[in-house]
Amino acid sequence: MQHDEYRKLAETEDRMWYFHALNRRIRHFLARRLPPGPASILDAGCGTGGLMKTLAVANGDWRLTGIDFMPQACALARSRTAMEVVEGSITALPFGDGVFDAVVSADVVCQVSEPGKALREFARCVRPGGVVLVNVPAYMWLWSYHDDTCETQHRYTRPELVGLFRLAGLEVEFASYANFSVLPLIAMRRKMFPPGNPTSDVKLYPAWIEGVFRFLAWLEFSWMRHELPVPCGSSVFVVGRKAAGPAGRAA
Repeated sequence: MQHDEYRKLAETEDRMWYFHALNRRIRHFLARRLPPGPASILDAGCGTGGLMKTLAVANGDWRLTGIDFMPQACALARSRTAMEVVEGSITALPFGDGVFDAVVSADVVCQVSEPGKALREFARCVRPGGVVLVNVPAYMWLWSYHDDTCETQHRYTRPELVGLFRLAGLEVEFASYANFSVLPLIAMRRKMFPPGNPTSDVKLYPAWIEGVFRFLAWLEFSWMRHELPVPCGSSVFVVGRKAAGPAGRAA
């Protein structure tokens, strides 16, 4: 992302509807798949630390580690959390094989030119029986000023992301689009009524808009939490598991 976007992200991600919905979704599906007790979790592309903060509050037994390619993001994440944050690339993770119980990655695989390599690295670093959760933006037809500012490389369909999981040797347990209810509004904003001086859409909107979007996101979550996929949306969300080997255990 462009440097100014990290500052905006740090200022808004704890309050904006989008991140509230995204983090809740990841927290829920992660909690359902990890066994009780301590667990080590890697946030691959942690940005300014908002997701790590959410997961740390959700379960005090979870040990969070973040990694991000940008020094500015790492510095902001360290200033906002007490977790370990490492500078590095998600396509060449500086960790050993099978050292994490879970790897999560929120809107970062879309920013690398070798997404398959990133998924293989996630699979390598997660233990046998461990889980991988990935969220990415959906549909190339939705490409806009937002993607240019965020330096997105690709927007995905659900089959595309599922394919990357399977090529990395991960069994897909749940695959869905997300932000179904607000997709028409996002499409109108980005394709028909773009701002005059566009940056990204990462910002706080008036309270009533945030409230409406939060309510719509809550309705969608009420459906998805039962592991029922939605047919379309502005994001793709996939949950996979690494096969348990002879010495592994399933979560």
